[in-house]
Amino acid sequence: MSYQKDPRVDAYIEALPGWQQAICREVRDLIHAADPEVTETIKRTDRPYFVLQGNVCALLAARDHVNVFLYDGAIVPDPEGIITGGHDNKTARTVAVRQDEPINRRALTAMFQQIIANNRAGGWRKLK
Repeated sequence: MSYQKDPRVDAYIEALPGWQQAICREVRDLIHAADPEVTETIKRTDRPYFVLQGNVCALLAARDHVNVFLYDGAIVPDPEGIITGGHDNKTARTVAVRQDEPINRRALTAMFQQIIANNRAGGWRKLK
């Protein structure tokens, strides 16, 4: 897949252990595949963010997993139960992916696409 990469996001990913790099690269590909207009940047000093008319998601590598923060205001449906944290959070929920754990690509892509659609419609704050 071809998309515009931010070298700072590359640097963040390349500094991680191999298994976390693989997770981050897969999520990165999924978010760009969800909509080719998604751009990537760094916010909060060193965290990769993916944006399109607002935040869509962010990555944060933790000791034993990678968090995918979904900026959805908890309004995007999660019919396959992939959300692992932040159920009561007003701005973002998380999907934690651990080593050797497959990513539910279909469910995560559907959530990305819904967040993007919500952003284009004015954002979750307007829609809620």
